[in-house]
Amino acid sequence: MTLSAGVAAASAPIVREKAIRRDLKAPIALDVFALVTLLLAFVAPRAGESTFMLSASGDAIQIPPIVAASTVVVTVIAVVLAVLAVLAHLYSARGATGKVPIWLIAVFGVLFLVAFLAWAASGERPVQVPGLLVGALALSTPIIFGALGGVIGERAGVVNVAIEGQLLLGAFSAAFVGSITHSAVLGLIAAMVGSVLVSFVLATFAIRYIVDQVIVGVVLNVLVSGLTSFLYSKVLTSNPEQFNSTDRFPQLPIPGLSEIPILGPVFFRQTIIVYLMYVAVFLVWFGLYKTRWGLRVRAVGEHPTAADTVGINVNRTRFWTVALAGAVAGIGGAYFTLDAVSSFNKDMTNGLGFIALAAVIFGRWHPLQATLAALLFGFATNLQSSLGIIGSPVPAEFMLMLPYIVTIFAVAGLVGTSRAPAADGKPYIKS
Repeated sequence: MTLSAGVAAASAPIVREKAIRRDLKAPIALDVFALVTLLLAFVAPRAGESTFMLSASGDAIQIPPIVAASTVVVTVIAVVLAVLAVLAHLYSARGATGKVPIWLIAVFGVLFLVAFLAWAASGERPVQVPGLLVGALALSTPIIFGALGGVIGERAGVVNVAIEGQLLLGAFSAAFVGSITHSAVLGLIAAMVGSVLVSFVLATFAIRYIVDQVIVGVVLNVLVSGLTSFLYSKVLTSNPEQFNSTDRFPQLPIPGLSEIPILGPVFFRQTIIVYLMYVAVFLVWFGLYKTRWGLRVRAVGEHPTAADTVGINVNRTRFWTVALAGAVAGIGGAYFTLDAVSSFNKDMTNGLGFIALAAVIFGRWHPLQATLAALLFGFATNLQSSLGIIGSPVPAEFMLMLPYIVTIFAVAGLVGTSRAPAADGKPYIKS
């Protein structure tokens, strides 16, 4: 080797092979559920037939029910789930670029649900599929609004742990204003205003005074819970007919669409708040990813210094974005008292704000994926009551835990490697 060749070799950059880390959380989670299904099929089979009703008695178009042997259904699906779990490992084996696709997880989840319902309903009452889906959408609606508010705020760089408080104050404001004005529309506006007030406090302390955003959110949840409980005891209960008995939005079936089998009763026989939810999901997605405003919001959430350099007022953008997020969450709060029931009760949101926050994480800070996650959590919540109706052998104590088990499993097991906005939770101090 010549001297020049030796020098060139010595000065050449040393290339180190980067270790590739596989993300096995999602494949292992699917392995567990595939194993559970195999155990239901071969260790704890239930003889008998399962019946799935696809139409309600009042539907214009009647679809005959599906009746099948429970053991056959569970066994076939168990084998398919095992194949899908292997496929998930193959996707993950691609290394750093390997990710289990959403469609595979969705198909796996639907098949597991069918197998579980077939096993639970074997020889019991039929499963009312339209009713199950209608209830799931109803319980998902406030979670979706809360999750959309969380996505908007966190895309701007502000962690919103106060979704629970926003939903709760929105529900209280809607009940109180709706009762004294006898107007559900004014109640809806009041819910949005009340939730925005919570957002103003969050934004002021988190952005202007640079207080830890998570701590501010937790304190706001406790404050709103205590405030609404106090006002409920001292004001609403003093004269329930005047202060806590509001009109509800009526159901508005869409002609033609509401008669579509299964989908019609679920999506097109709803109230104005549910229809607003459809619009809100589209507008949040379109606004964040297809408009200049959305580009600015995502810029201050990803790289506020660069955004400031091109003339974007980072803190002002964050402040008003958080306020908008509160208005969206407030509609979800109004759902409790203007749609589900016509009165307010203490802590009636029952922790759904925290489930909405989990949907934000599970949905990887994307409005469409967060909506799907919220639908999953709403379905799990409704499933506990549906299984109780059909006479499921699953213990009641487990059914009460089901929504929270699904939440923990989804966030810890199925999220995989995900990245929040780079500046999420980090205050911006202009140098």
